[in-house]
Formats: sequence, C-alpha cells, structure tokens
Amino acid sequence: MKLFIYQHCPFCLRAQMIVGLKSLPVDIDIIMEGDAETPTRMVGRKVVPILQKEDGSYMPESMDIVHYLDSKQAPLVATGTVDAAIEAWCKQVSKSAFNLAVPRFTKGDFAELATPQAREAYRLREEKAFGDLEQLIADTPALLADVEPQLAALEPLVAERDTIDITDFILFPVLRSLTIVKNIHFGDQVQAYLARIAGATGVSLLTEQAM
Repeated sequence: MKLFIYQHCPFCLRAQMIVGLKSLPVDIDIIMEGDAETPTRMVGRKVVPILQKEDGSYMPESMDIVHYLDSKQAPLVATGTVDAAIEAWCKQVSKSAFNLAVPRFTKGDFAELATPQAREAYRLREEKAFGDLEQLIADTPALLADVEPQLAALEPLVAERDTIDITDFILFPVLRSLTIVKNIHFGDQVQAYLARIAGATGVSLLTEQAM
C-alpha cells in the first residue's frame, strides 16, 4: 500500500498516525503542491491524503483511511466516539490555531514545497483561503493571546489520557500544527501529551522549524 500526503497537512497526519502506531507496511509518497493532476487522476479531485490499497484502488478522506488501516491489525484503536469536551475544544480553537500555523506552513521545510513553483502555488492557495498571510504573522501576539488560555484549559482534559483512541486523531493534528509557532506556551500536560503521541506514532513535531 502507498499513502500520498503533504507533510504539513493535519488531515494527512491522521493517516500517518495509524501507519506509525501499528507499524503497517505502507509506503509514504509526497504529492507536490500545485500538482492537481495526480490526485485528480486517482480520485477525481485535488485532495490529500489518498491511500492506494492492495488492489491498486484509491481511497481519499483521512478518517476513512484511518479506519481502513486500523482494521488491518488488531486491536482496533480508532473506535468509539470522540471525547465531546475535546471535540468542542478543537472547534473553538481551530480558527485562531490555523491562523497561526498556516502562514508558517507556507514558509516551512516540507517536501511538497521543495520547488519555488510548488511553494508559490501553496502560498496563493492559502492566501485565497486565509487572506493576507503576512498580516496574520504580524497578528501573532493577538492570536497567541487567544490560543494560549485555551491551551491552558486543555491541560485537565489531556492529563488522564494514557491510551490512544479516536479522539487523538482529532486532537493531535491540531496541537502538532501549533508546534510550528515559535515561543507558544504549552502547559506540562499538553507537552507530555504531544511527546507521548509523537513517540507512539513516529510522527515528528514541528518544533525544530518553529518561527
């Protein structure tokens, strides 16, 4: 099997998590930003992640891929329902979190941005979705003032989490995206959570390229 992703993409991260968690024999391939032809040929539209299954057919949609790969090896982990409090937290923080992360993604060290053309295609795509990216970077202090109290409120919600379940496929990608923000403050419990999930899934955080 082969998984096609962007390295920065939080939705792609969900599929990478289950691959790493279960040490599944899945090759990881990068689709370049600006390449609409490849995913359209596979699934009829420009989207990632995409899984090429054993029979050669293609599957889009991150959680569909998670459930499919989860079924390949017991025990199942992506089962049950998402913790309601954490799901609400993700919805509340999402806008400010991605206003912080996305402008930095466009400047980041990701394989899908390895050419000037790919980086510019991505910048233009996100500018269309998010507006003036440089202004968002300038707004970092105000955005952090919104996000950091919400990170503090997350502390007790993750303090007792000691197993991996479906909730982590929703929460961890949001938090990992925020690790690209320099000097953001994560509390002790959130830091421990990030380290634990990253270690279990083999997914690297973005701290080393934080800006």
